[in-house]
Order: sequence, then C-alpha cells, then structure tokens
Amino acid sequence: MTMKLAENIYENVDQIPTRFGYGDGLLKLGEMDERVVVLGADLSSSLRVDLFRDAYPDRFIQTGIAEQDMMCLAAGLSLAGKIPFVSTYGVVCTGRAWDQLRTTVAYGNLNVKVGSGHGGISVGADGATHQALEDIAITRVIPGVTVIVPCDYHETVKATIAAAQIEGPVVIRFGREKVPVITTPETPFQVGKAEIYREGEDVTVVACGVMVYEALIAAELLAQEGISAQVINCHTVKPIDKETLIKAAQKTKAVVTAEEHQVMGGFGSAVAEVLSQNVPVPMRFVGVQDTFGQSGDPDVLMKAYGLKAENIVQAAKEVIKIKRGG
Repeated sequence: MTMKLAENIYENVDQIPTRFGYGDGLLKLGEMDERVVVLGADLSSSLRVDLFRDAYPDRFIQTGIAEQDMMCLAAGLSLAGKIPFVSTYGVVCTGRAWDQLRTTVAYGNLNVKVGSGHGGISVGADGATHQALEDIAITRVIPGVTVIVPCDYHETVKATIAAAQIEGPVVIRFGREKVPVITTPETPFQVGKAEIYREGEDVTVVACGVMVYEALIAAELLAQEGISAQVINCHTVKPIDKETLIKAAQKTKAVVTAEEHQVMGGFGSAVAEVLSQNVPVPMRFVGVQDTFGQSGDPDVLMKAYGLKAENIVQAAKEVIKIKRGG
C-alpha cells in the first residue's frame, strides 16, 4: 500500500453505510459555514440529514416528495448566496429532476450540491425502481458538474465537506447498506485526484465506490497466484484524474475498471475515454451488464450481478492474457 488505510481491511474490517458519512459531513458543515442549507424530500432519516435538521432547524427545508421543485428551490437559494444540499435518492435527484439539474442548475453554473443516495445494486430489497444504476452516466455528461463516488464512510464525510468548497454544481453518490471502512480520517482525499492504494506491475484495477474494497480483495487473491495488481481509488469520476490513469496504463499495460453501475456510459467509460486517446491498452469493465436490478439481499445481489472480487480477478486475468498476446 502506498498510503495509510485502515488496519485489517482483509480480515475484520469495520462496516458503516456511506450515507452515514453524508449525514455526518453535513453536520460538520453546518458548524463550519452558516451558508449551508439542506433540503430534504421526506427521506431525512434514511439519508441521515435529520442530524442537520435537528441541529440547524432554521437551515433545513422539507419539500416533501416534490424533487423537481426542490432542485429549483436550491437554485434560488444559491443565487441568494446560500450553499444548498439537495438530498434524496439517486434515481430521483438525478433522474426525475435531471432536467432541473441540467437546465436550472448546471446551465447557470449555480452553486448547488446534490446528495444522491441509494446508489447501486446494493440498495437491496427496495428493488429495481430504487437502485440507481444509470446516475453516473447521466450526471457526468452535464457540462460543469463535478461527480464524486466515495469509497467508504470517511471518504464520504470528506467528499461532502469538499463539495461545499467547490464553486458550481456537485453530485455526491453514496449507498444505503453497510460497506467496509478501508480509509481513515488521515487518508488523503482531494477532489479530482485519484489515489493509488496498492502498487502492482501486471494489471491496474481502477475502481470507485464500494468496488474499491472489492478491488483490494481481488488484488490479494491475484497475489496468491503470483499476479501483481495495482489498485486505484478514482473517487472523482468528473473531473477525472487523467495523469494518474495514463501513468498507470503505461506501467501495467492492462486495465480493469470496477463500478456498482451500468458498464455503459459510466465510470468505466470515463476511464476508457482517457486511455483510448492517450495510451490504448487491453481493458475489461466490471459492472452491471445492461440489465435492471431486483429485490434481494445486498451481498447476494452483488454476487448475482458480477460485482465481487472474483469477477475482478477473472477480468484481470483476461486483460493480462490479451496483453501477453494470448
């Protein structure tokens, strides 16, 4: 490892939902900057924004299930000098309110932040209608929008606080279920800067969100077979860290991307856009393969949809074989 990560991440790793990081991050922001305002859509406890509501009731607005109005209200608040955080499920704030995000917020480069919860298949029992699997794709194409997909609780806290320091629209994607805590409060985090969590020579695995943990586990499994895998946490999907990705591809000459999202148009596509124009190498994409999700236990769903370490291992072996002319 090239930096300080949590201890025992391959054994008894702690697990906390990333949405807890969003709630705690907002609570810290409330104390740091009185301009911060939080908007909710009848999901305050689910997204943990009830912590901010209880601490700063005069800076919390409950819009109810009127997400398009909530996005427009946030736009107005930003024009009044506030830093509004729109908080609801990803399928709604980046789906139903996409036009308002694009035209009302992004077109004017307004200072609106979007807490996009329930990202990925691991939403579990809520099923396909609530599992945001297209949100990275449809937000990263909007001009001027920063898109961040933190890997764990601590990184979500950092991403939430960092979003308030960025002038312009920001989308923070986080999940519902408990996920491994692999970083610490001291682990470096900078918007737009990918971090190398493990050095390797044979293949690079670039991941975002909970798939960073799966990538680290995959690297351990590959090491047992004599394969050296580099692991990169690319938490900022946009603006993406081109320099780190290019150097990694030049080094290992084989790349696997991993995301809890549709493989088309999402994080893997963003990485491929960089590498195809600068250092074309064999690539494989681990993600949801052009299908909707379904209800079920989160871990069972992650396995069923090919989003586990063993899937990354298989993809890594495939690109290495291609690299070697097999």
